[in-house]
Amino acid sequence: MKHNNVIQNSHFRKHWQRRVKTWFDQPARKLRRRENRVKKALKVAPRPAKGPLRPVVRCQTVRYNMRTRFGRGFTLDELKEAGVNRKEARNIGITVDHRRKNRCEESLKTNAQRLKMYKSKLIVFPRREGKFKAGDSQQSELAGAT
Repeated sequence: MKHNNVIQNSHFRKHWQRRVKTWFDQPARKLRRRENRVKKALKVAPRPAKGPLRPVVRCQTVRYNMRTRFGRGFTLDELKEAGVNRKEARNIGITVDHRRKNRCEESLKTNAQRLKMYKSKLIVFPRREGKFKAGDSQQSELAGAT
């Protein structure tokens, strides 16, 4: 305490239970979140439940730069390396960040490899059933997916 103040009397006769935040619902909330994740995954299937594909990037400062995390989007160079058109990428669930730059060859290669792996597993359904266009998957792949 600062200054020469009077020591206050303690007023413990207030209704303190009203001012306390309890976390008794934490286990139930955890369960509810998990169930909601499963429901969402079933609803958006066969699309990925975690949303669009994101690149692996290094954290920023000296303290955290040994860690990796998911970035905002793939660079145009990474897309070119993997053979993905930048306008097509957004339609097939790949995020694009035109402002990001590749400052080292390792990150370019790892993210390009990530894109190639994604493209190899990707099954693109035709918008209208029976009307196939360029870029759509073959009928045999579609039969195996559903």
